[in-house]
Amino acid sequence: MLGSRRPRRRFTTALAGFGLLLAAAAVQVGSGTAAHAATSHRVLFDNAHAETAGNADWIISTSQPDPLGENASPSAETDWTGALSSWGVALQKTGDYSLKTLPSGSSLSYGGSSSLDLSNFDTLVLPEPNTLFTSAEKTAIMNFVKNGGGLFMISDHTGSDRNNDGYDSVQILNDLMTNNSVDSSDPFGFSIDSLNISSGYPAAINDSTDPVLHGSFGTVTKSLIANGTTATLKPSDNSSVKGLLYRSGYSGNTGAFFLTSAYGSGRIAYWGDSSPIDDGTGQPGNTLYDGWNDSGATNAALALNATAWLAGAGTSSGGGGGGGTGTCTAAQLLGNNGFESGNSTWNATSGVITNSSGESPRSGSYYAWLDGNGTATTDTLSQSVTIPSGCKATLNFYLHIDTAETTTSTAYDTLKVQVLSSSGTVLGTLATYSNLNAASGYTQRSFDLSAYAGQTVTLKFTGTEGSKYQTSFVVDDTALDVA
Repeated sequence: MLGSRRPRRRFTTALAGFGLLLAAAAVQVGSGTAAHAATSHRVLFDNAHAETAGNADWIISTSQPDPLGENASPSAETDWTGALSSWGVALQKTGDYSLKTLPSGSSLSYGGSSSLDLSNFDTLVLPEPNTLFTSAEKTAIMNFVKNGGGLFMISDHTGSDRNNDGYDSVQILNDLMTNNSVDSSDPFGFSIDSLNISSGYPAAINDSTDPVLHGSFGTVTKSLIANGTTATLKPSDNSSVKGLLYRSGYSGNTGAFFLTSAYGSGRIAYWGDSSPIDDGTGQPGNTLYDGWNDSGATNAALALNATAWLAGAGTSSGGGGGGGTGTCTAAQLLGNNGFESGNSTWNATSGVITNSSGESPRSGSYYAWLDGNGTATTDTLSQSVTIPSGCKATLNFYLHIDTAETTTSTAYDTLKVQVLSSSGTVLGTLATYSNLNAASGYTQRSFDLSAYAGQTVTLKFTGTEGSKYQTSFVVDDTALDVA
């Protein structure tokens, strides 16, 4: 006996047809959905967690919550008071941003009625917090990101406990990611290292398409470490995590000084030192350092491009002016996304799109069934799509895996989810699943594809099965949502 195989008779539908060119006619949901106007990108800077303790002065203005109360038309960074005023003024001068500060004594919330509730913002900036977030605040932050918000986390070196409460920013941000009620299983795909690196100029990776490194505010080449730390990447936990600048001598999953990631429909950026955002001026009595204008780095471009990207203003081409004012029509771009039209639109191995009773659809009658034969098999499922420039794009699909494999340690059968260029070059592998991921029922999988905005790409599922025991990879209810 070779073990229980799953014999299959895949029924193809009479509606089988040729693949449609989705680039020419993207499928849109809803009726009369208006394109976003050139609205302000709403950014909330946190000052409710001891961001001005000790010599820190991580505020854009002393006028809080509204910096315009200090100067309604700032032209120079000294028109607002705070070590982050250069950052705030640069955004304000574009005319594309609405900036607010959460004052000391307040709490972060999501879904409430306060004007400073996170539901009223596109991006939250946490500039070296020095007190722990409450359980309710951590829930609010995680749900904000999960539902499409941008999160900018900035730490300092380990031991930088500016208010002497027993917690530094490294511990506080790691606690946010590992001890919350929404998802504590390494949701962003990285952890912050407990290091104090005295100096250095971390260099940017070579990626001309990255919207943070090559954005509308300039090209990023280097950043600055002046007593800071790095992060360790864990792409097996979140395939979206990406190191952009690395400490000298490091690459890959270690020594990342600046990184980006995605969670749910939202985006994350992390920076390992507060010195790069310090403009050297602030409230009296603070000892500050002008990292913003450091001649050996491009910290201003990095901070501003990342803010634009987090708010949804960044594009893969980095074109445009100011903070980016591209429009985007909200839409669902995949054709035949629930497979109910049979083989229409998708390119698939014969019999993959099926209404067979051998597996169960999540909804409707049809689904995509890759492998499941108990013999050496490679099945594919793919569709070409154009993601409009300036859009935040999220791929969602539901996946069920069952297997006859008995191992608990070896991935004999795999499913790769990849993004390919129009010429067939693999641009990125979003995830690899295997017989080790088998479980009852369907699980929703989500990936941020915003980095491919402005490009025509192919989404491809490739199931590869060994010659002995069956593993079935069952996909249903796909969607590529842009907004």
